[in-house]
Amino acid sequence: MKKIMLLSVSAGAGHVRAAQALQACAQMHPAGVSATHLDVMDFVPVTFRTLYTDFYIKLVSHHPAVWSYLYQKTNEASPRSVNQRIRRAVERLNCRPLLAEIRRQQADAIICTHFLPAELLSRELRMNRIQVPVWVQVTDFDLHSMWIVPGMQGYFAANDEIAWRMCDRGLSADIVHISGIPVMPAFGGPHDRATCAVKSGLDPSKTTFLMMSGGAGLGDLDVLAERLLAIDGADFQLIALAGRNQAMLDALQRLAPAHPGRLFPQGFTDHVERLMACSDLVITKPGGLTTSECLAMGLPMIVISPIPGQEERNADFLLEQGAALKAIDTPALEFRIRSLLRQPKKLDAMRQQSASLGRPHAAQFVLDRVLAQLYPTKARA
Repeated sequence: MKKIMLLSVSAGAGHVRAAQALQACAQMHPAGVSATHLDVMDFVPVTFRTLYTDFYIKLVSHHPAVWSYLYQKTNEASPRSVNQRIRRAVERLNCRPLLAEIRRQQADAIICTHFLPAELLSRELRMNRIQVPVWVQVTDFDLHSMWIVPGMQGYFAANDEIAWRMCDRGLSADIVHISGIPVMPAFGGPHDRATCAVKSGLDPSKTTFLMMSGGAGLGDLDVLAERLLAIDGADFQLIALAGRNQAMLDALQRLAPAHPGRLFPQGFTDHVERLMACSDLVITKPGGLTTSECLAMGLPMIVISPIPGQEERNADFLLEQGAALKAIDTPALEFRIRSLLRQPKKLDAMRQQSASLGRPHAAQFVLDRVLAQLYPTKARA
């Protein structure tokens, strides 16, 4: 049985979820493969982890303009610049335990769902300290220059445009593969809307919207829900997913009795795909993984509060493809919902576009390509 190591970074949830999707797919793969998932942040000092993850989250949440500037500047920076060399040196010093663990486990192949481990391993390959093929999975519908790392065995792109941009940056077309972004196998279905709706207490015949996140630009979920549910004559159900935010869930549950049979608060769940199967549209921030899950389910979106940089580029892609609308504030969100309720054919067209873009089996595609070089016979099984 071949051993694959998956390396992610918990700076935002998307990189980790992509690795988890690959691991879940590996457990079901007919070729037989053992997959180990390591979060780089579990192997670094607390100070470095705080700087790399907590600082990033605070920056994008409270100072998005600063993050936008840094995103663009680092994208334009030469890998050979002094600042970039210093950054990589600091990362190497803090990631020695990770490199030791990678050598100890002796995997047959490594897949990175974040550029940090790819950069670390690029130097290890160049110094001939490891001889393992390393692959890179980009997790957004955008390509930042830091994802392009020398010495990689191959790259997996979210779509054909990202693949083209990879080649434009000097990569050989032979090592660039259009996979989509890996999502958990559950998003590949099949799902019966009526069954999933009944389990969630919903009416399967009613138009249903799933609201997955608020944001600094639009306000809290309970505020958004109250405004949408106040639309005159609108007959729809609203699932409000609060995740692990208990205070938000409590606020939604206090609001629900005022809208019986219409507002359905939901806390953290491992079965988001079931809620999506009940829904006609998702209101969400445009993270690479969340939007890929929606596309895999054939769900159109209204995107809200994108993080400058990668999420703005994700939103641009979805808007260009006709799979999403964008709401820049609360009145815009209400306007979009009102318009779609009046124009069900437009919602149907968006649904068709979403389904055409979905790649629910991206994880299997990635594993097939990696295994094809390690274990050709079983990879084709």
